[in-house]
Amino acid sequence: MGQLPASFRDPSGFVFARDGVVYRQVNQVYRADYDHLMSCGLYADLAEAGLLVAHRETDVAPEDPAVAYKVLVPQRVPFISYPYEWCFSQLRDAALATLAIQRMALDRGMSLKDASAYNIQFARGRPVLLDTLSFERAPQARPWVAYRQFCTHFLAPLALMSRRDVRLGQLLRVHIDGIPLDLAARLLPWRTRLSFALATHVHLHARSQQRYAGKPVRLAGRAMSRTALLGLLDNLRGAVAGLRWQPAGTEWGDYSKEESYAPAALQQKQRVVEDMLARVRPATVWDLGANTGAFSRIAARQGAEVISFDVDPAAVEKNYREVVRQKETQVLPLVLDLANPSPGLGWHHRERTALLERGPADLVLALALLHHLAISNNVPLERVTEFMADAGRWLIMEFVPKDDPQVQRLLATRADVFPGYTRDGFERAFARRYDLREAVALPGSTRRLYLMERRPPEAPCA
Repeated sequence: MGQLPASFRDPSGFVFARDGVVYRQVNQVYRADYDHLMSCGLYADLAEAGLLVAHRETDVAPEDPAVAYKVLVPQRVPFISYPYEWCFSQLRDAALATLAIQRMALDRGMSLKDASAYNIQFARGRPVLLDTLSFERAPQARPWVAYRQFCTHFLAPLALMSRRDVRLGQLLRVHIDGIPLDLAARLLPWRTRLSFALATHVHLHARSQQRYAGKPVRLAGRAMSRTALLGLLDNLRGAVAGLRWQPAGTEWGDYSKEESYAPAALQQKQRVVEDMLARVRPATVWDLGANTGAFSRIAARQGAEVISFDVDPAAVEKNYREVVRQKETQVLPLVLDLANPSPGLGWHHRERTALLERGPADLVLALALLHHLAISNNVPLERVTEFMADAGRWLIMEFVPKDDPQVQRLLATRADVFPGYTRDGFERAFARRYDLREAVALPGSTRRLYLMERRPPEAPCA
């Protein structure tokens, strides 16, 4: 596979894959900083604290021998996610982790040379730094070179999500190098100028950037005492920690309370899903339309690593808070609009990988979802079939017919132009790509649960 498309900007090294194993090449130009990272105790401190992905050195041949110093094998991160897929508290926790890492680095005579949100991933329920090459030896009295990047990648989007609208976090999908501070300053309410932290790190920072735009700034000529630098970090930490968002007022945040199930019927649905999962025993599960993650946790209890997707930031926020509260390690909640999933972004459309390129999963859960895709978004059943087949080998899908109260709710404000949305139409559409393994009628409702296995594209229908 060679060098990964997202890993090319840092001359210190890059990530490559070979025979299904991911490696990191450390280049000669980074030799002194890498040796200091390993010898000064910072690597051990961060790895022990769970703030840095651990690695081991290997004698595997480097991808580019002419410039190589070492090759590392980092611990596996189950799923790569991006800041525009995180809920508010995930971005906030990633920001706090970045500041904690910088504080520990200073204690060992090093500093983060960048503060990119893309260097943070969520593994085992916690934010962790992915990039071992982000550190450099820190000369005394030098400002933090990653300060601006921290503000654009973390503080500005968090402030917009907290003080204006949580959906503004999606600006990170447009501005993948961080939300410009002048844009954030214009979008934030005027009263944020009365906050010392936001006035300093967003509004005045934006004004300073505009004043010095295009002018040479000699960083080496500026001095910043250690006390001042630690004060900056403490102030940034207070600014981030002081931002809050409560998940309320969105359409589907409490949808689970409105489902057309009596308690006994809901328990039966949970048992059926549990039995189907036990039959397949998937290692990885994508729960599409997961709401607050009740069925994601059923899969996780059976040992699967579960990516728990939902379009509603309130539902994802509640899901993530439960992950943190219960110290769960196998559920990763993410914000995702299936009608407009994360595309390939960045240079050559390859720096940030499209959703399906990060799969496939062993099994896809699609419960109480199909009617939203087919009716709310006008996606034909055949196209839903193709997407699900690309997303995973096995599929547990719930069919919700037109006489169900939730479908009636969707049809109340629009004409019924969906003659093919029937049980027979559903089964015919999915028979194009799947073999049916089990179908269960759910008591107390007209809904049905299906367990299907994808056929290879060339295989005939069973």
